[in-house]
Amino acid sequence: MAQLARDIEVEVTLLPTEHGGADAPLVTGARPQFYYAGTDWVAQFTLIDAERVPPGHTARAYVTLVDPEEHLKRLRAGMVFLLRHGQRIVGYGRVMRLVDLEASTQQRGRLTSA
Repeated sequence: MAQLARDIEVEVTLLPTEHGGADAPLVTGARPQFYYAGTDWVAQFTLIDAERVPPGHTARAYVTLVDPEEHLKRLRAGMVFLLRHGQRIVGYGRVMRLVDLEASTQQRGRLTSA
């Protein structure tokens, strides 16, 4: 199985279940809505140094964006975002650094023009 792109690195905090957070932990491969700048985006999370993050805890993760070209000039280190399930906020975080976002954009461009 090919490794997913590591477009950005984030620190994410899940809300406790009793405060509206999800009932289940965040695991590698999860695809909660990645919400910033008024828009929900499709993203997949790969946890760093953990197999799962229970509600109420904080962890670092790599995020693979389905449409990296849409984010190249929008995302920057320090930006905050929300994690949502539908309209329900289940967590929040901030972008720690851009990792392979530019390379993902270039790779995606080559794949779509081939």
